[in-house]
Amino acid sequence: MNFIKKLSQWVVIILVPVILVLGAVRLLLTPLFVQIEYRMPNFPEDRYGFTQQDRLHWSKFALEYLLNGAGIEYLGDSVFEDGTPLYNERELQHMLDVQVVVEAAMRVLYFSLGFVLLAGVWAQRGDWWWQYCQSIARGGWLTAAILVALIVGILLSFDALFVAFHKIFFEGDTWIFLYSDTLIRLFPVRFWQDAFITVGGLALLGGAGLGYFAGRARTP
Repeated sequence: MNFIKKLSQWVVIILVPVILVLGAVRLLLTPLFVQIEYRMPNFPEDRYGFTQQDRLHWSKFALEYLLNGAGIEYLGDSVFEDGTPLYNERELQHMLDVQVVVEAAMRVLYFSLGFVLLAGVWAQRGDWWWQYCQSIARGGWLTAAILVALIVGILLSFDALFVAFHKIFFEGDTWIFLYSDTLIRLFPVRFWQDAFITVGGLALLGGAGLGYFAGRARTP
């Protein structure tokens, strides 16, 4: 039993960064972030004619597709006023790949959150609540350390980090687009740079908060 408790404590430490990062990602997969981002000062305009309202309209469907489990026709049936498809085949394939990654990430998030919560219930009813809180705190500080390094990397070379991210999670080059493609027009590089920084900032604050407050918990 002591071995299982020790193992659970280590698993909690590892899962806290997963929960904080993926939880921040889930927050960004909402219309609110897009609404804020498109209204940020100096956000680049679309040189090919999308207005802010166009971006808000079409980005809503792209975000919904990542979470609603729909087939690719959910996006593939979208057309401009002249009947031209909104997305080309490369873009549709990439969005299909992204949906797979997002769905897997959300399953990992919910499993990790469930494990940590169940471990907390067990710890509170058992005799290792303090050890559990210390694991939460250590996971928080681990998250903060990882995210500080990540944010520094973003500030130093976002392009290199962005390319590495896509090479890890996606096969081939379906994520490389022309500036005239819809996905780039809706979500330019500035959008992703801000998204990465926001995820990093939220997870960093969450990690530091858990590290500080959970580290001061006492046995109930």
